[in-house]
Amino acid sequence: MRLRHADGSTVHLGYCTNVHPAEDAAGILAQLDTYALPVREALGSDLLGLGLWLAAPVAAELAADPAARRRLRAELTHRGLEVVTLNGFPYAAFQAPVVKGAVYHPDWTTGQRLRYTLDLARILADLLPDDAARGSISTLPLAWREPWDAAHADTARRRLDALTAGLAEVERDTGRVVRVAFEPEPGCVVESSGQAAALLGGLDPDRLGICLDLAHLACAWEEPVAALARLRAAGLPVVKVQVSAALESADPVADAEALGRWVEPRFLHQTRTAGCAHAADPADPAYAADDLDAALTARLPGAWRVHYHVPLHAPPEPPLTSTVPVLRAALAALLAGPTAGCDHLDVETYTWGVLPAARRPRTDAELAVGIAAELAFARDELVTLGLTPAERAVPTTLGVRR
Repeated sequence: MRLRHADGSTVHLGYCTNVHPAEDAAGILAQLDTYALPVREALGSDLLGLGLWLAAPVAAELAADPAARRRLRAELTHRGLEVVTLNGFPYAAFQAPVVKGAVYHPDWTTGQRLRYTLDLARILADLLPDDAARGSISTLPLAWREPWDAAHADTARRRLDALTAGLAEVERDTGRVVRVAFEPEPGCVVESSGQAAALLGGLDPDRLGICLDLAHLACAWEEPVAALARLRAAGLPVVKVQVSAALESADPVADAEALGRWVEPRFLHQTRTAGCAHAADPADPAYAADDLDAALTARLPGAWRVHYHVPLHAPPEPPLTSTVPVLRAALAALLAGPTAGCDHLDVETYTWGVLPAARRPRTDAELAVGIAAELAFARDELVTLGLTPAERAVPTTLGVRR
């Protein structure tokens, strides 16, 4: 979907397809018909944005085949779908039965990560709508925090220099600007805005910046206005926003049984208490655990925020809540002023398939309805902040709950 600022500038809103397991060309086309097209139709929108996820093998194939890229763009256009952003964080197998820490490999010390990201840039340059100002690719925040030392940092910096040069080459060849956005995440080398400023400051701001995942921001217990000011001071533009909300518990001891229903084997659910916001190391075990089951065992003191993306429109059953208030505050800070903030917003709830059984979609159709309801929720939040829908109105039958 597209929305507009008062000055006419466009904000692109879509959903990230890393919620779907397809990893080859045929599967990607099938998921467009199974999910994306029903989502667009449920929303009553002429155009639906996708934050497309392409696993490394299919990305390599598309990058090497201009005709295949043209076919993919034609298939998207035929269905009323557009792509201005790609999710380049997971390399492959993101919906495997067990992912956990594998999602952080290969990292930015490796040539594989550089090749994959430049493949995505080449693909995106050809998928961008003619009237899109630019494209974006989100990627991991360098690496998981262990092991990491000066040698790793030096190697990664050289990869980022090569990335900058490769993005400039894509622009020379295609005339399209593609930017790469590093996504701070709990447990990684870059978890907080302070770490982003310290470790990513000085990068080329015309080509590299930050992907601000709002669930991750909440889990870091950061105040959005202060975090954004820190990024601006470091010369780090917010290239892309993942519109997401995390799981929250005000009293984890009392809520232990309810929290236990959210423990699952596929993804890491890093857990943080408020103390991490002021710690020299936000992953300090006094305030943090690398997964929800470990946090329950450690009985971390104080309120918890859990890296578990929950549907935006459907809060968890009490006594648990979500960090939607942080989402609202962050969007308000990002979009303050007629041309401020970021123009690529992606709803990224990739956890539908691992939600507690009573909340999990039972069919493809139920998943499509849920994704549509999340997009309607996000769109309504943006309209509240003064943006204007540029597409047809959304029906009122999506079951959106505030």
